[in-house]
Amino acid sequence: METSLHRELKQLYAASPDSVEVAEARYRIDAIDSKGRLVEIQHAGLGALRRKITQLLDADHEIRIIKPWIELKTIETYDKSSGKLLRRRKSPKKQRPIQFFGELIHFTSVFPRDGLSIEILSVECIEKRIDAPKRGRRKQYKTLDISLAREPAMDKAIVLRSVKDLWNLLGKPKLPRLFDTQQLAESIGEPRWLAQQVAYVMKNCGATKSHSKRGNAIVYRAAA
Repeated sequence: METSLHRELKQLYAASPDSVEVAEARYRIDAIDSKGRLVEIQHAGLGALRRKITQLLDADHEIRIIKPWIELKTIETYDKSSGKLLRRRKSPKKQRPIQFFGELIHFTSVFPRDGLSIEILSVECIEKRIDAPKRGRRKQYKTLDISLAREPAMDKAIVLRSVKDLWNLLGKPKLPRLFDTQQLAESIGEPRWLAQQVAYVMKNCGATKSHSKRGNAIVYRAAA
């Protein structure tokens, strides 16, 4: 089921009301922007878009993938029977742009490529839930909808088009010429598991190359 968030973002990026849900090359496109570029709003994982985006790029389309990144979320929980608002709270979970490398793991066969941009759009959202009895490992709630709390600053989105943009997303870390994931983790101030995701993406997107091994650790260098 389409969320309000998805629907609202389609309307914001579309050139006109008629530029939403457009048929193109056997696919439904979320929107067409004012420059004629295809716009895909993807709240779910990027991996699901691999085939679609590849075929559209092969047909010489310019494509913008908009990835809403939840910076702040307010959770509203409602009573299932009466619909009455029971409580409202801020979610302690926040997404940080560097975590986007986890998304790119399943998209390195597509990115980077001419005509493609991925835009990480910071959003503030409201998630509506209803209480639900817990059964086994199931959650104690059911999500009804998620919507924008306010219009996002679209011009502030982090735009990724090239490997240079990936380095910028990392904050241009100061690394030795040859480095492993432990050194990468220390340089970006993140746990090693995240550095390992970053290393995988950077190598498979062509930003780095494997150089050698240090014990069991792969040693990388920046690609020329």
